[in-house]
Amino acid sequence: MSEQIILGIGSRVDHPAFGQGVVIRLHPIAYDVCFITFGIKTVPKNYSDWEIIDDIEPEDDVTFSNAEKSLIKILKHWSDISESIPLGDKWVGGTMILRSADDALQDKEIPIDIFFHKIVMVRDRIRVMEQRVNSSKNLSDEEKVNLQQYLTRIYGSLTTFNVLFKYKDHHFKGEKT
Repeated sequence: MSEQIILGIGSRVDHPAFGQGVVIRLHPIAYDVCFITFGIKTVPKNYSDWEIIDDIEPEDDVTFSNAEKSLIKILKHWSDISESIPLGDKWVGGTMILRSADDALQDKEIPIDIFFHKIVMVRDRIRVMEQRVNSSKNLSDEEKVNLQQYLTRIYGSLTTFNVLFKYKDHHFKGEKT
C-alpha cells in the first residue's frame, strides 16, 4: 500500500469529473478545491482517482492571506481571465497617427488607449494559447517545444509595443540571445 500524499494549498489537480482545480483550504480529513468550471468542491484527503499536476508541500503556518495570494497567482496563470493592465502615464489621452507616404491619403488617428487595449487582448490570447499547448494531452513533448518556440518568437515580435505599458512586468518578452 502506497503512502497517502498530503497536498498543500496551491497544489494543482485534475479531477476526472470536475476537471482542473487548485487546493485552496485544508481540513482535517478533506480539501476545499476550486475547480475552474465547477467552483469550490470538498474532496476527501484519501481520494485517489485524480491526477496530481503540481504537488505543493503543506505549510504549518497557512493563513488566509497566503492562500488568497497563491490562488490569485494560479488563476492569473491558468485561466483566460484578463487582468487590468495600465497604460503608461505619458500615453494617457494620447493619439496615434498613421500617416501614409502618399499625401493624397488622409491620416488615420487612433486613441492610444483603444490601440493599447487591442495589444493587451492579443497578449492575453497568446498566453491562453501557450497554456493550452503546454497542457495538451494530444501533443508530444517535442511538438509542445516546437510550438512554444513559435510563441516565444511572437512575443519577441511584439516587444516594440512595450513602450506603452506602465509596468515592466507586463512587457512582452521574446527569446533571450
